Amino acid sequence: MSQIPLGLLQQFVRVARLGNLSRAAEQANLTVSALSHQVRQLEERLGRRLFERGPRGVTLTTEGCSLLEAVAEHFDGIDHALSRYRERRHDSLTLSASSGITSSWLMPRLPRLVATHPELELNLQSSSALVDFEREPVDVALRYGRGQWPGLRSERLFGEWLAPVATPGLLARMEGADPDDLAAWPLLGDPGDRWRDWFAHVGGTPPKRYVAHFDSTDALRHAALEGLGVALGRMVTSRSLIDAGRLVVLGERYLPIHEAYWLVYPPRSQEHRGLQVFREWLLDEAEAYCTQMPRLREDESASA
Repeated sequence: MSQIPLGLLQQFVRVARLGNLSRAAEQANLTVSALSHQVRQLEERLGRRLFERGPRGVTLTTEGCSLLEAVAEHFDGIDHALSRYRERRHDSLTLSASSGITSSWLMPRLPRLVATHPELELNLQSSSALVDFEREPVDVALRYGRGQWPGLRSERLFGEWLAPVATPGLLARMEGADPDDLAAWPLLGDPGDRWRDWFAHVGGTPPKRYVAHFDSTDALRHAALEGLGVALGRMVTSRSLIDAGRLVVLGERYLPIHEAYWLVYPPRSQEHRGLQVFREWLLDEAEAYCTQMPRLREDESASA
């Protein structure tokens, strides 16, 4: 068998992954006829049928699946190796951020970014997973934690505080109960058992059992919104719900915690003009946000 051109294998991988000749041809900047010819040429060279053609697209044969498994990772490796040499647009910035901080804090402020920097195109990826900046085309991330990500630059934006929150409906059902005696209220267990830290900070005895326990912050927030019980809510990500009257803070006591929100980026992004613009804007927004919560800042300083 003569050596098979890599271009034919590359087009095979593209068609196999998309499962549609039209979309694959558009991605490859070819006509459907030209791409079909290349696929047939590869099949003829191999003496194997790689695809089953159907009215809704193409599907891999057993031989096609074996070939895809054998060659796809190599093309991925080549693509990754070349990604760092591709020209990066300085008027376009790809940002990764969790859905919580995006919807509650970042999104309400983005109109100001667009108004002051209309030249910047922001590509927002909503994900709680840590970014692998070496393998993913992401320039910068907003992350929640302690700022310790090896090999990356981290700039602290603002801290976080916890406070008991519940729906107005639950407060109405618990009419007459003392908000300071939370052990008597239906409490929702949270990831990391923050209630233990809460009672150690403000005093009192934690309950012997929770109404329910959740392993994610999103599930905990949803349960609180359904009126199931009292949750320890993060004040930054819960603020929009509190302002909208969907959640109410019980009492006036807050628990500052070690985790905070950070701007995180790899050293390669420092010269990215889009990041420079976004960073300056974001730090200004973070400073303005902190000045609006002076009492919480004092609580945080007192606990440091």
